Amino acid sequence: MSKVFIVRKKQIQLLIAFTALVVVVAVFLNWNGSRSVNGQPTQARVFQLVTTEIKSTTQDGQEIEVYRWDPGSIIVNKGEPIELHITGVSGKSHPFVIEGLGVRGTVTQGKTTVVSFTADKPGTYPIVCLTHSDMRHDGPMVGYITVQ
Repeated sequence: MSKVFIVRKKQIQLLIAFTALVVVVAVFLNWNGSRSVNGQPTQARVFQLVTTEIKSTTQDGQEIEVYRWDPGSIIVNKGEPIELHITGVSGKSHPFVIEGLGVRGTVTQGKTTVVSFTADKPGTYPIVCLTHSDMRHDGPMVGYITVQ
């Protein structure tokens, strides 16, 4: 005896609706709305630095002082655009160089100097004040930029 199946129009409509629902749910679950274009940030990350001076008097009455960058160390990512906003608080003038990055500038008391760069190679790069390079010149005034 052979069996005959009768498929009604309503059953076909339900099967199509169920299939469409499964497809929509599958697309929704696999959807990733965020898309990265090139993986590199487009806006520069900004760091605020200031020049500071520390003064002290030794036991024999001699006054000593030293200049420094504050903060003395920052960490950035390789390929990340960076902006340093360096404000002169202490000392008249601080011409500086960031060794290995080709960045130069001068910070003047009461003003903010802005320098921009992108470090493409990991390492630690000193930011050195050329006026206060050693103990004889109230230094060394050195900070460090570490690129990861």
